[in-house]
Amino acid sequence: MSTVNSCGRPEVVVAGDLRVPRPDALLIGGEWRPSIGGEVSKIVSPVTESTVAEVAMPSVEDADAATAAAAEACRGDWPRWSIARRKEVCARFCSRVEERLDEIGEVWAVEAGIAVRWSRTLHRFAAKAAWRTALESVEQALAPEVRQTSVGQVRIEHGPVGPVLAVLPYNGPLATIGSKVIPALLAGTAVIVKAAPESALIMRIVSECALDAGFPPGVFSILAADTEVSRHLVRDPRIELISFTGGPRAASDILCQSAERLPRTVFELGGKSPAVLLEDVDLDQAMRSLVAGAMSGSGQVCATLSRILVPVSRHDEVVDALAGSYRALRIGDPRSPDTDHGPLANQAAYDRTTGFVATARQEGAEVACGGRRPEGFETGWFYEPTLLVGAGENDSVVQEEVFGPVTVVQPYTDVDDAVRIANGTDYGLAASVYTRDREHGLAVARRIRAGSVALNTFGPTMAAPFGGVKRSGWGRECGPEGILEFTETKQILMG
Repeated sequence: MSTVNSCGRPEVVVAGDLRVPRPDALLIGGEWRPSIGGEVSKIVSPVTESTVAEVAMPSVEDADAATAAAAEACRGDWPRWSIARRKEVCARFCSRVEERLDEIGEVWAVEAGIAVRWSRTLHRFAAKAAWRTALESVEQALAPEVRQTSVGQVRIEHGPVGPVLAVLPYNGPLATIGSKVIPALLAGTAVIVKAAPESALIMRIVSECALDAGFPPGVFSILAADTEVSRHLVRDPRIELISFTGGPRAASDILCQSAERLPRTVFELGGKSPAVLLEDVDLDQAMRSLVAGAMSGSGQVCATLSRILVPVSRHDEVVDALAGSYRALRIGDPRSPDTDHGPLANQAAYDRTTGFVATARQEGAEVACGGRRPEGFETGWFYEPTLLVGAGENDSVVQEEVFGPVTVVQPYTDVDDAVRIANGTDYGLAASVYTRDREHGLAVARRIRAGSVALNTFGPTMAAPFGGVKRSGWGRECGPEGILEFTETKQILMG
């Protein structure tokens, strides 16, 4: 239901007393503007499959306006502001967002089905960790360095790269604001955020926070847009760097669309992350983080522990423990703080998950638990936490990212076999190793080809450099290294 607030500005009531500002407008160049195209999109609840709001959608004309504003801002004062001054504005923005995290989490549950129980964890340990680390490390990261060479002193400086397109996923928009947007802004460049349509409502709250923070004109735009607008932005020659989180196919499309002009890219492309349980693992202790690492966000997490590697001797014990824990997860309304497991975000995610499980069965895997729509949920995109056993190493459910609540248990014979299986996919984003022997665990962790490995927990932390290898992408986000991704490094030789 659309209404107006006390200031006379339009807002929409999405559920109960949840209100979202400016369904009629977009944040372009630091101000609310009506969509030039004027198209309206229906926001459909993953719980009820009914419309909860209607919002203005960005058009390619809106994208052009945002890019023009960003290019102008990069020619203006923002890149020449002191680091301290940019940091002050960015910190104010982050504080505004933090003040509204509970509200954002509830709205996110309405539009994307993400359980508030998970969003609170994600926002505390990922989003806040990422942007606070960036704020704390920016002076050190961008500090110039003087080196002595055989031909004289050389000064190394880091300047902003130019207009940045930050493409955010539906499963973690605030976390990727922390890993992409804040580092880019701190580096001194203007940013166009291309968020997913499933984030259209919370991005309006984030836009309001950006306006309160006081960014200069043109520095910050947010477009929760479809594929057409995204491709239009990717092709725009004024965009100098594309930071993208998503799947390998979409990343390949970005490379094809922008190949002629060769912009810089930073890709975080998901994974097929293994959890290696060593022979001496304390299973009761491991389960405390293993279940969360596999099922948080209903499996819609890039670093989900979707493959559990176990010794042959402990296979049945682990399967029984996981199946019992999965069955105990509470499925229900994502707005309820008691819900562990909400629906998938959209029909496509539900169809993809059911398709993978059906194919896995055809290829010989067995369902130890789950594998269906939960009883009592006739509507909504709900799917039970699912555990599969007996899948072959080359089966699709083992090799491809499901991005849903599906875990595969894989037995191994010895540590060398475990490492081989762990490295036996085209992905390399994250992994975990569980053991009582810390030094042995570290030795195994070093042999796993992944951008991050957690020992006796699941990760990664977004307070340190994070990214993947192989088809999981390139470049690093978070920490001082994440800020440097958005800079051009220049040497000045002192004659």
